[in-house]
Amino acid sequence: MKKNTAFSGNLSFLSLADVLQLLGSNGSTGLLRLKTPQRSEVGSIYLARGNPVDASLGRVRGLEALFAMFGWINGEFEFRLEDVTCENVIQKSRMEVILTALKMLDDGEIETVGMAEEQDGEASLDDEHFAVVPVIKGPLIDYWYIVDEENFEAGTKIVEQGKHGNWIWVILEGVVEIRKETNRGTLPILRIGNGSFVGSLASIISGRNVRSATTVAVDNVQLGVLDSQRLANEFAQLSPEFKDFLASLDRRLRQVTDKAVEAFEKSGQIEEFVARQDPLIAQGAHVDEGFVITQGEAFVVRETPGGDVLLADLYRGDFFGNMSFLDIGHEPNAAAIYSSKTLETRRPNLEVLEREFNELSPTFHNFIEHMAHCITATSAVACEFMKKKTNSP
Repeated sequence: MKKNTAFSGNLSFLSLADVLQLLGSNGSTGLLRLKTPQRSEVGSIYLARGNPVDASLGRVRGLEALFAMFGWINGEFEFRLEDVTCENVIQKSRMEVILTALKMLDDGEIETVGMAEEQDGEASLDDEHFAVVPVIKGPLIDYWYIVDEENFEAGTKIVEQGKHGNWIWVILEGVVEIRKETNRGTLPILRIGNGSFVGSLASIISGRNVRSATTVAVDNVQLGVLDSQRLANEFAQLSPEFKDFLASLDRRLRQVTDKAVEAFEKSGQIEEFVARQDPLIAQGAHVDEGFVITQGEAFVVRETPGGDVLLADLYRGDFFGNMSFLDIGHEPNAAAIYSSKTLETRRPNLEVLEREFNELSPTFHNFIEHMAHCITATSAVACEFMKKKTNSP
């Protein structure tokens, strides 16, 4: 291994999606190089604080080059720690990149390079669904807040929708599926793996929590039980504005999950609704500011080739805009903001919020980032169901 090489391996063992999640969750900065026996070119991906900012593959650069490398089934990768000074060509966050690339791969828009093992039998509907949404993995596990360990056999319910419970776990080993009970039956939303968290921020905020979803062990799972009192004490020491921001983040995750269910149940048309609202932030616009709603409502809308998708309703106390220290895969790059006629806002101090976020304990910090990743991934699920609804006869 070369002197400044921090991480290397085989793409048949860790896919590019897995590698980017691991490097991203640890905020790594440097150069990721990939090579495969089927190509003469060596691929390069530049990462800054965990997010891809540029990529090259032969004469191809940017997102096109990065997406192409998701099709490499076998080969080798090597990550080197170094300063990255190149232009920020890629504006999407790593989770947006991963979700988009895997969807393109599933749709045949990215060429598959190398040999993949054949699978026996026909793919189920769940298999098709999770081909689009990857298993979300967390960073290296911080054991400081773990007070106990629990094991669950494959198929066991860990928590059940509608039941009360305040425990929060971190996944030490295995994969857990998050499901919602709907009028059309059970809907799998996401799968989460090592380093991810099972449980809601509401458990910390109020101490009284009704589970909003069911979580089931996909395989044999080992969970670390977190010290709830310690997390609650840390939350209590936060500033009032940062507490409000976390509460808003928790509400947005619940909103996005509910919108995914609505799309799955084929309910709701939003084109006329959006037309009645005032455009506030255009999707893809350059926005440096954040806002807090003091009166009225705002709406998070993703514009897709298949039509507009309503991802969240925002009310008094909710934050929106460019929260530069935490990317949730919404506005401004991947969603627009519309508002009611009565909307009034104020501007939070983003520098203070970012400083407070960076001073969180590793466990609490990782928990908040996990929520952000779940918002991004669940939004993709909602858009996929809306696409199927639009294309259905």
